[in-house]
Amino acid sequence: MGVLEEDPFPGSWAVAAGLVSSWALRDEFVRVFPDVYLRKGCVLSAAGRARAAAHWAKGEGVLVGLSAAALHGTRWLDDDEPAELARAGHRRGPRGIRVVRDAIEPSECCAVEGFRVTTPARTAFDIGRRLPRDRAVPILDALCAATGTDSGDIAAVARRHPGLRGIRRLAAIIPLVDGGAESPPESLTRLLLVDDGLPAPAIQLVVRDEYGGFVARLDMGWKDWRVAVEYDGAQHWTDPAQRTKDIDRLAILDSLGWKVIRVSATLLHQHPHLILDRVRAALHLQGADIHS
Repeated sequence: MGVLEEDPFPGSWAVAAGLVSSWALRDEFVRVFPDVYLRKGCVLSAAGRARAAAHWAKGEGVLVGLSAAALHGTRWLDDDEPAELARAGHRRGPRGIRVVRDAIEPSECCAVEGFRVTTPARTAFDIGRRLPRDRAVPILDALCAATGTDSGDIAAVARRHPGLRGIRRLAAIIPLVDGGAESPPESLTRLLLVDDGLPAPAIQLVVRDEYGGFVARLDMGWKDWRVAVEYDGAQHWTDPAQRTKDIDRLAILDSLGWKVIRVSATLLHQHPHLILDRVRAALHLQGADIHS
């Protein structure tokens, strides 16, 4: 599709380049931010909103936080969140852009799609010190999965900025980050287990049979005790074909001595105590010396 079809763009640039007339700009596009337009009917993703903010800033700023995370390919972001931009001076952003006054070192910047953004590690550093833990960890898990960043990279940035606001909050979050999580509910399930005093489960456990053949990859669990916790999305409960596969898979795991606790959205958000009771019972049955 053409350059003006689905991405935001600077209106003055498009008119000057002869890509659209002033009349068509008003008639066929909507203004997202001052001098930034999007074709009518198109919806901004988190990454699109970040690009729109960068166009508004006209090169005078660095995309940070959630906007940087979006351009780094982080999944599961809220498309309606304001864009985040670090910019010198005291100019406030328009509605939909959050301007911060942070000074970003050149070594903590990089280019993505031609836009200046914070590096993945600096992006994680900013998100972790600004957002509540249960919101930050799923985002950081997804950011690390998308970029290969790990908790050590985030900690290295934290050591360079010991006095910045939120550093204590970040220090508690860093050990909880794991790029192996494949969805926010998986991240929240892991936090639930750790908060209850259980040992941190390994993520994406590969189970093999006695001959070394692949059997399953489990969301999280404890290999020593053959206990796993699986978060099952709606399709696992409503899709007959998926349900049949799950039954067969669980039967094989059971034959190999594994105990699998399945978690649904209802259990996670409304009855988390049942998850913990079932996990502790399974660990005890499998010989783990886990105290309440």
